[in-house]
Amino acid sequence: MSVSEYKHILRIAGKDIEGGKKLIVALSEIKGVGYNFAQVLIQSLNINPNMRVGFLTENDIREIEQAISNPARVGIPQWYLNRRKNMDDGSNNHLITSDLGFAVSNDIEREKLVMSWRGYRHMFGLRVRGQCTRTTGRRGGAVGVKKVKAMPGAPPAAPAAVAATAAAPASGGGGTTSPAPPSKEPAKK
Repeated sequence: MSVSEYKHILRIAGKDIEGGKKLIVALSEIKGVGYNFAQVLIQSLNINPNMRVGFLTENDIREIEQAISNPARVGIPQWYLNRRKNMDDGSNNHLITSDLGFAVSNDIEREKLVMSWRGYRHMFGLRVRGQCTRTTGRRGGAVGVKKVKAMPGAPPAAPAAVAATAAAPASGGGGTTSPAPPSKEPAKK
């Protein structure tokens, strides 16, 4: 191809892609198309994977978009698809871009509606996939720590340790005071 046919920005499946990127990396930028899926897609279409996206012809772009929308047509196995055995109709689909996000949000809302365990975890913003939550995943304020609120117009409050040392007299002069010795009287009952 000549330099005059090079395109700096292409639109593939609703995503603007830089023309200088390699084809596999560029396709994996599309939401719903991962690196492995892009590799299988390019192999099934017999396109050079090291080719820069800016040198693709209109026919190549059309073939890639059709293959992404219907991967079974180009011979991609069903286990590569990201939406197998759909809850609504039992079909095997491959969703991309906003369709994928919409389907995932619908799945989460359905789980909340049927009050499944995963639905509860989603509702309360907790980890859903069985991770340990004893030490990680902590959000929100610290429990048991009181925050000092500053009054408007007042200087910022000093921390307690700094305030205690500031109240003690400075050492180095002739008249330093020492704390009183502890009393030896027994504690009264």
